[in-house]
Amino acid sequence: MTVAGPMTAMAQEFPNKPITIIVGAAPGGATDLLARLMGREMSEYLGANVVIENVPGAGATIGMTQGASAEPDGYTLSFGNMGHLAANVAIYDDLPFDPIEDFEPIGNVANVPMVLTVSNQSGFETLEDFLTYMEENPGLANFGTSGPGSTGWLAPSLLLSLAELEAELVTYQGAGPALNDLFAGVMDAQIDQTATMIPVHTEGQAKALAITSEERIDQLPDVPTFAEAGMPEFDMVVWNGLVAPAGTPEDVLVRLEEAVNHALESEALNERYVELAMQAPSPEVRGREAFGALIQSDVERWLSVLTDMD
Repeated sequence: MTVAGPMTAMAQEFPNKPITIIVGAAPGGATDLLARLMGREMSEYLGANVVIENVPGAGATIGMTQGASAEPDGYTLSFGNMGHLAANVAIYDDLPFDPIEDFEPIGNVANVPMVLTVSNQSGFETLEDFLTYMEENPGLANFGTSGPGSTGWLAPSLLLSLAELEAELVTYQGAGPALNDLFAGVMDAQIDQTATMIPVHTEGQAKALAITSEERIDQLPDVPTFAEAGMPEFDMVVWNGLVAPAGTPEDVLVRLEEAVNHALESEALNERYVELAMQAPSPEVRGREAFGALIQSDVERWLSVLTDMD
């Protein structure tokens, strides 16, 4: 009993200093935006500042490795998606972290469709235009990506595999830097989450050709689904979530899960989600246990998918 008392007191004091969320991507992309939205709402609930630290590079493996090796006290968390926390296992032979063994799941926070967008200088008006160009000019088209393991790399890789086409995948430090070259016409195309691509299309900086949602979305009413555009087999909706280093105390994990649930019930956050065509997972599939099972299943899924693509 002499030990349990102080431990309980410590857990009750959490948090008593700022919390850092490591994002393995540069500012300006969907992952970064989501982390900042969650951090703001969680901060309000926890009564402590939540700071976003961008550590981009190598398909988020640099940032995720830093997060996995952090002190397991709840003050350093990692924000990642299906690429960072699942597909990377299949992509990197020497991945320096294990998403199952080295992290404790906290919660799945958003499911987001992907949008294929081309530069205004490309001249492509439809998905068929773009696919025909790639078929007639193997390897000449290029996609801006955040590197192997990022969803912006997985999506064009899967698209090219399904269509049996070739193109160059160019690596940037994040979706934001890649977009700058898309706007300039240096890149022909980019596939990223709606959070990034809705304003790009609506503001006329580039042209969206198709979206992976089942139906058209209100925010992009003129953009067809991939099924409508003639490619129903391309189906990729991205989950995003929060994890802590393995060994983080149970009481701290419970507190963090409560903060995630509070954030996802926030009217302000849900209004922002609606604007960006993102969906908050329902309570029964977003918690720690369900999110852990999702990570495990997607590790196995992408091992199968990427092996078939080789």
